[in-house]
Amino acid sequence: MTFEEISAVLREQGVVGAGGAGFPSYAKLNKAADTIILNCAECEPLLKLHRQVLESHAREILDTLDLIGKILGAEQVLIGVKEAYHGAVAACEALLPNYHNMAISLLPEIYPAGDEIVLIYEATGRVVAPGALPISEGVVVFNVETILNAWHALQGRPVTHKYVTICGEVSNPITVLAPIGATVGDILPLAGEITTSDPAYVMGGLMMGGLGSPATLITKTSNAVIVLPGDHLVVQQKKRKVSADYHRAMAACCHCNYCSDLCPRHVLGHPIDPARFMRAASHGQYSDVQPYLDSAFCCGCALCEMYACGQGLSPRSLLQATKNKLRAAGVRPPQDVKPAPVVAVRDYRRVPVARLTARLGVTKYDRPAPVTEASVPVKQVRIPMSMHIGVPAMPTVKVGDAVQVGQPIGAAVDGKLSVNIHSSVNGTVTDVNDKFVTIAV
Repeated sequence: MTFEEISAVLREQGVVGAGGAGFPSYAKLNKAADTIILNCAECEPLLKLHRQVLESHAREILDTLDLIGKILGAEQVLIGVKEAYHGAVAACEALLPNYHNMAISLLPEIYPAGDEIVLIYEATGRVVAPGALPISEGVVVFNVETILNAWHALQGRPVTHKYVTICGEVSNPITVLAPIGATVGDILPLAGEITTSDPAYVMGGLMMGGLGSPATLITKTSNAVIVLPGDHLVVQQKKRKVSADYHRAMAACCHCNYCSDLCPRHVLGHPIDPARFMRAASHGQYSDVQPYLDSAFCCGCALCEMYACGQGLSPRSLLQATKNKLRAAGVRPPQDVKPAPVVAVRDYRRVPVARLTARLGVTKYDRPAPVTEASVPVKQVRIPMSMHIGVPAMPTVKVGDAVQVGQPIGAAVDGKLSVNIHSSVNGTVTDVNDKFVTIAV
């Protein structure tokens, strides 16, 4: 298979990053890469699906990684997996003799080891420059489910379903394979009873995720539904308003510097400096605009506000609000920034996942969530035309059309960063607009 052929397959079959912003996978392929890394760090507390999928589908995933490595001419393929994920490690070790340039890179049990920049440093010792893409250091990173989806795509099967872990205040934590366009309410019954009287739903992860509801749609980037009591610390933190956070910073920031000391990008030499930003924001200082411009380099991991800050302040939220305002005003982030040297004591500032889990008050929810690929019953799906960075797909069906699982219902826009969208069910199209196609089963 050629570079052009695999790129076309991934685009046509709708393969995008199965988490994060959903970057189209075909656009990550680059012959300048000398290293391919499989990201199985999965460091958000309570999430387990990537290690589970790697353990159960190791051969498909490693075969696909090997193929991509050969097509790109990469010198090495690294499986970035935490040493604590014994089942996934063992499954990969058993297959490694089949591949000549593939190795396991054992990662520490820290957060956020899954951040691309942190992962690349842990696995290779290379520091990606602030604001640069991994390919600038000759690296391409894919997560586990993305590569499994790529394997399916090579067999002619498009992306129609998503693994989602349901955990927290449920009687039967489980990881399900949900049809894209289903709702949280559709999949919740598979996790048994909700065990709190006032449930809140954290989508994606306790640190970087947001709040959802039973009506929230499952997309190509959905990873988890974490059910928590409405008065839980994590839920209350995510409900806070930025306007109030500024006032809290002005009143309570003691300038201890812990937010910067523990910032995973800061200790790698990136110019993001939450403490300097908080000093400026808490005093309303704008004579020095650099702390505001440097907000562009925040990775959003939330260690600063969910772990480091002893005052319960929200540096990440304020940094994100600043990034959004600058972007809306057309202000571009600083360009060609060189990283400072890696902080000498970086290894002593890495945050253990177990300690983070305890700090968040969710240790009791850290239970097995076994994978099931049983069918999820739905009455309809509402499939977004945009589940990825880039240009949304254009609907190719009309109301009344009968569609089958895997049938294209949205076409990638020619010449743009875009992928096809496919039906996740057999049914009849009941509504079509630029943003969604609704299908009744």
